[in-house]
Amino acid sequence: MAFFIWVLLAILLLIAIIFVYYFNRFVILSNRIDNSLSQIDVQLKKRADLVPNLIETVKGYAKHEKKIINEVTEARKALLKAKDISSKVKAGDQLQTALKSIFALAENYPNLKANENFLHLQQELSAIEDKIAYARQYYNDAILIYNNSCTTFPGVFFAKIYSKQPKEYLKIAPSEKSVPKIEF
Repeated sequence: MAFFIWVLLAILLLIAIIFVYYFNRFVILSNRIDNSLSQIDVQLKKRADLVPNLIETVKGYAKHEKKIINEVTEARKALLKAKDISSKVKAGDQLQTALKSIFALAENYPNLKANENFLHLQQELSAIEDKIAYARQYYNDAILIYNNSCTTFPGVFFAKIYSKQPKEYLKIAPSEKSVPKIEF
């Protein structure tokens, strides 16, 4: 009889451990998603913070190129005002497109292209673009792991118990996938 009680207690303990494990797993995966999302925000903010310096450097060389400079300024403002992830991504992509116009503009101004400040800012922005791409990839990877936990057995059982639903991947709109047209 005592053996039966010990086996029953061991089974109940194992079940409790499994419930705690899956609860903690969903919490950890959700936190990883939140962290990766905040890393995207950090990189978008760093990019937005570099833009005023870049604009000032370009203004001295390209005084009559106000349209491009205004586009960059407006895209930066939109990024700083964005509240949710989809609007931040959209504004970030608009800023990236506007920045490409600035770099294309530099081709017309050899002195600007050789300017040390401009080159340094261009290198920093390029590094930030790489970090943004990595942060987006990391976010989607975290979503993949979370969604797999929510949809595979036995995780699907625990996801229902803890009211966890699969989450959306960070998506790029089809219009943003096309190569931007840069006109002067």
